[in-house]
Amino acid sequence: MLHRLWIVAALVVAVTPCLAQVPSSETKPETSKVRFVVGGKSAIFYLPLTLTERLGYFKEAGLDVEIADVQSGARSLQSLIGGSADVATGTFDHTVQTQAKGQPVVGFVQYGRYPGFVLGTMAGKPVNVSSGRDLKGLKIGVTSPGSSSHFMAAYMLVRAGLKMDDAAFIGTGTTATAVAAARRAEIDAIVTSDPMASLMINDKLIKVVADARTAEGTQAIYGGPYPGGIVYTTPAFMEKNPRTVQALAGAFVRTLRWMAERPAEEIMKVVPEEYTLGNRDVYLQALIASKAMYTDDGRFVPGAAETAYAVLKVFDPAVAAATIDLTKTHTNAFVERAGR
Repeated sequence: MLHRLWIVAALVVAVTPCLAQVPSSETKPETSKVRFVVGGKSAIFYLPLTLTERLGYFKEAGLDVEIADVQSGARSLQSLIGGSADVATGTFDHTVQTQAKGQPVVGFVQYGRYPGFVLGTMAGKPVNVSSGRDLKGLKIGVTSPGSSSHFMAAYMLVRAGLKMDDAAFIGTGTTATAVAAARRAEIDAIVTSDPMASLMINDKLIKVVADARTAEGTQAIYGGPYPGGIVYTTPAFMEKNPRTVQALAGAFVRTLRWMAERPAEEIMKVVPEEYTLGNRDVYLQALIASKAMYTDDGRFVPGAAETAYAVLKVFDPAVAAATIDLTKTHTNAFVERAGR
């Protein structure tokens, strides 16, 4: 009992515990049932979650994971903070923003090296964008207001000397709903991810303006390495259930290694048919292009958190006014333990 209290106390003091404070991945999780939330499960951005589930790695780690898809990263965050979910997948941005609001969350796996978003203008409209200033006055589709797809366009606007509300942001959802919005062309531009982006490009629905699916594109948009998809939870859940968090981290690390060792064609065999949006060839192309986006060990990329903080301060007054301790936004301790 005293040993367990020592572990919990250490996690409360420092969200990034040393390896000795993380329970062995071979010990039983405190709780087998975990409520997981995701904001668009069928997007390639979230593919490691689906693969971990379908490969059986959650069950082998002693976990019964219930996954709820709320079709937006912002809604995923709300579910986690509101207590209707225990763990979420999303983008690193939220760990900085919630700390600024006094509602911290902690990332314990980084599975995405890059944000993976594409900003494109509607090919059938006379819209020419060569810089952030050209976004002024446009109707821009994003997953939902407050999502990381929204943040990308907002940053481009404010960095160009404009205001966030100099463009109108419209929630277009993920996957099929985003493609439908592009086909209707009721918007002028859209920020989306794969496979939707590749399908829109293939069908000549959009012209790519900015592309954060590669290291080069990410550098051009954000000025440095920028973290993509992560697995995160609240400090309270981590403190109460360190062995459960360890089991989750171990399951994701297994998936990332499995993905790194296999060609896209083999990975494709595990992907549900409905994720391909009716075009397996385009999905495969997107998956091949996206393989470099995933980390192979779940560790947080050095320097990326600092870039995200610098970017968020540009357009988020709450972040700009707060004192953020980046060491409390993420930890590598669980994935390092899983890697042993």
